[in-house]
Amino acid sequence: MTATATSAAPTPSNQTFIDLEHEVAAHNYSPLPVVVGEAEGIWVTDVEGNRYLDALSGYSALNFGHRHPDLVAAAKAQLDRSTLTSRAFHNDQLGPFCRDLADLVGKETILPMNTGAEAVETALKIARKWGYMVKGVAAGQAKIIVMAGNFHGRTTTIVSFSDDDEAREHYGPYTPGFQTVPYGDLAAVEAAVDDDTVAVLVEPIQGEQGVQIPKEGFLPGLRELCTQRNVLMIADEIQSGLGRTGTTLACAYEEVEADLYTLGKALGGGIVPVSAVAADRAVMDVITPGTHGSTFGGNPLAAAVGHAVVKMLATGEYQAHATELEAVFREQLEALIGHGVEAVRVRGLWAGVDIDPELMTGKAVCKALAKKGVLAKDTHGSTIRLAPPLVITAEELAIITDTLAEVIADARDES
Repeated sequence: MTATATSAAPTPSNQTFIDLEHEVAAHNYSPLPVVVGEAEGIWVTDVEGNRYLDALSGYSALNFGHRHPDLVAAAKAQLDRSTLTSRAFHNDQLGPFCRDLADLVGKETILPMNTGAEAVETALKIARKWGYMVKGVAAGQAKIIVMAGNFHGRTTTIVSFSDDDEAREHYGPYTPGFQTVPYGDLAAVEAAVDDDTVAVLVEPIQGEQGVQIPKEGFLPGLRELCTQRNVLMIADEIQSGLGRTGTTLACAYEEVEADLYTLGKALGGGIVPVSAVAADRAVMDVITPGTHGSTFGGNPLAAAVGHAVVKMLATGEYQAHATELEAVFREQLEALIGHGVEAVRVRGLWAGVDIDPELMTGKAVCKALAKKGVLAKDTHGSTIRLAPPLVITAEELAIITDTLAEVIADARDES
């Protein structure tokens, strides 16, 4: 009997997976044409074997890079023990996680959830209930002040106070009880506060808006105003927190302490979704059994991974590294101003770069970067965001800025 020669099945191409995803997945994203198959540290490899430097870090969810060995080990160890109990029972991971996270961010208690949007929704509920039970606001009259250009998630309540028409349109009727003021305008906040105001919700740095950093003194002034008027300050640190800006929390850059922090993204180490609200007992204790919850919030797998993240941040080495590289990052990016770049904003290992809109769009820049092996994300037309993992070296950081310089130079040569 003669053996029939067989050939190995061809390796699927990027386009194979792109086409399949386009066919069966909802079209709520417009991703770059890169299909990640493997990832480690700051590098990802597509299914065709092409290698890229990840300069986005999953919107800061991958602050420690892809598959950090300490975080993978924590997840594997917990997978062999238990993964979900629900909060109907205690588990041996939640208490240690909450204790050490509370200590890390300087609060007394933690309410664990899953996603960033859930953390924000939870903080809004806490603030409203605190307003009614503690401050004495009349039922149904609680008001929360938010900032123009905000991004806190995409639930129906959160998009109700978004001014991004693409995220908001056709999702009404919208949730009342929110008043928008210009970001970074302390006088506008002060004018908006009244006796029914229970909280001000603010991002210390607006990530989705292009890494917009408020002028110095705004956050301390906001803290003082909230204290004077008996209003809770809620800091959304979901993107800015946990080492990204060179401090554990971005608020700490100006030595500001909020009443509530919302945390997420990096808290799950890029392995599982983990989020949390941190506050002192005087605020958090308005939440009682049955008044708020989550089946998966505080599950032992998430708590084990989150605890490993907290332990890594507790050493301070990642924050210090981001601070150390900030000056280099800024210098390299600012060298491009006037040469296709209009403005640069840098804090830690986080940068917003405004491209000359007459030269190319942010999306075009990101496509060109991907072709040269660097992954980034555009926002608001001609702005790109750079947020490499905190484990990046100075030499690897230069790959990002050098490649961006090449892309811009190529575009200028063609124009």
